[in-house]
Amino acid sequence: MSAYIIVDTEIENAEAYEEYKKLAKPIAEKFGGVYRVRGGDMEVRETDLWSPTRMVIIEFPDMDSARAFVDSEEYAPVKPLRRNNAKCTLAILSGS
Repeated sequence: MSAYIIVDTEIENAEAYEEYKKLAKPIAEKFGGVYRVRGGDMEVRETDLWSPTRMVIIEFPDMDSARAFVDSEEYAPVKPLRRNNAKCTLAILSGS
């Protein structure tokens, strides 16, 4: 069953964040990740719980693959680029 990493990102340093994007994408792809949404136009209809900023959705073959990406040794040195240059909320969801 597919799984999805969904990240809401408020970029604080666009130049440094571009480097993060360049490095993270091939690592996600190594774990079977396919970027379905990476920023772009967004129409927010309801904001009772949160008001999204910039959404990224990556589809993985399953929960184990999504977790393996986030927890991988390859991603570990790249993750600080995201954390140091953006505020994020990241969730891993099981698909149907």
